[in-house]
Amino acid sequence: MRNLLLCILLLVTGCTVGPDYVRPDIKAPDQWNVEYKAAADLANTQWWRLFGDTVLDDLIETAVRGNLDLKSATAKVDQYLGVLDTTRSQYFPQISAGFNPGATHGGGTTTQSYQATVNATWELDLWGKIRRSSEAAQAQIVGSEAGRRAVIMTVVSNVASGYITLRGMDRQLEIARDTEKAYAESLKLFQLRFKHGTISGLELSQAESNYEAARQAIPSYESLVRQQENLISLLLGRAPGPIPRGKTIDELIPPGIPAGLPSLLLERRPDIIQAEQSLIAANAEIGVAKAAYFPKISLTGALGVSSGDISKLFVPGAGIWSAGAQLAQPLFNFGQTAGQVKQAESQQQQAMYQYQQTILTAFREVEDALIKTTKGREQLDAQKRQVDSLSEYDRLARLQFEAGTSNYLQVLDADRSLFSGKLDKTKTHYDLLVSLISVYKSMGGGWVAEADKLQGAAQKK
Repeated sequence: MRNLLLCILLLVTGCTVGPDYVRPDIKAPDQWNVEYKAAADLANTQWWRLFGDTVLDDLIETAVRGNLDLKSATAKVDQYLGVLDTTRSQYFPQISAGFNPGATHGGGTTTQSYQATVNATWELDLWGKIRRSSEAAQAQIVGSEAGRRAVIMTVVSNVASGYITLRGMDRQLEIARDTEKAYAESLKLFQLRFKHGTISGLELSQAESNYEAARQAIPSYESLVRQQENLISLLLGRAPGPIPRGKTIDELIPPGIPAGLPSLLLERRPDIIQAEQSLIAANAEIGVAKAAYFPKISLTGALGVSSGDISKLFVPGAGIWSAGAQLAQPLFNFGQTAGQVKQAESQQQQAMYQYQQTILTAFREVEDALIKTTKGREQLDAQKRQVDSLSEYDRLARLQFEAGTSNYLQVLDADRSLFSGKLDKTKTHYDLLVSLISVYKSMGGGWVAEADKLQGAAQKK
């Protein structure tokens, strides 16, 4: 009896074919040597609140609640939960019930029969096919959840970047309008001077050209502002419309970042987790494919009643039962199983390369973001000094023109240079703030979980 139970146990548990998962070795950059805890604490912060703008905070919460891509990613997690339930159900006997009324006619006589049965079929997982399928399904769930968090990471980063870009464009539009207003006043003065013959038509035309140059920039920036508002509306899950404003671009507080990042921190990035789970699932699918090489044993059984008279279907003596086992061993399928194994192994290789590529891309994104913030600060400092110099140049050029020691061409050049310098400085400013966001996005980490809490809190309301 003990030997019989042992045989049954071996039949039920079986073995598991296919390779076990081993994480590929990825070499991290050596220069990232910032202390892990400090960087991790920073990466766990709701960094968007560090800008000190409550309007931005509200936009982030609205996006996490309403973004349609995020809702789709959440639904995908539920899809894979269903896949896992379906896969795990194969561990147990599949039970069904049936009722079969019938009739046969022969020799001038019709015979009726009625049969009601409960049927059970159970495929023994001898070679680990179901276990490998379950392993793949679990990896798909973890991967889809990581994918959902990757969407959160992207949505939060894009909303913050979009809002800061919008505030930067607002400032550029303000500069264009202020410049146009100043040039309009100058033009009126030049028209009066031309009328009284104190300036030439050439100088009046130059003043008109200066005015029109500033004037034509206004609709261009107005268009960019509207398009940026529409982009943010899409991220919020809304139809295009106006976006509320909070602090100006100059009032926003830049969040701090470390000078470098430990590579271990990147393991928490959702896209890296998702890529690794895809690799785990593909690795398990090799075992599913290889299991087709081996015999498949199924146990079947039925218990029910049968009678030629439906009124006597459930009387004593009408009971029937059957039990059996089926062994199916593939013999010749002309390379079908080998092709499926080859396909699974190829997909595993693709997933491995994609995982490695995702990690290398993460390294590049961190490096690019850190370089951009460092060089962006240097560029912004230089442009601030340049604008100060251009302002002084513009003031002196006007004084010399009024004194009659220079022509209006010098004033025109100074005006245009100052206008362009102010616009460029503003763009560098909001590009720098956006690059700071890119650093947090490239780190991934605990702030994604903090943002995820906003969605959970909204669902409880």
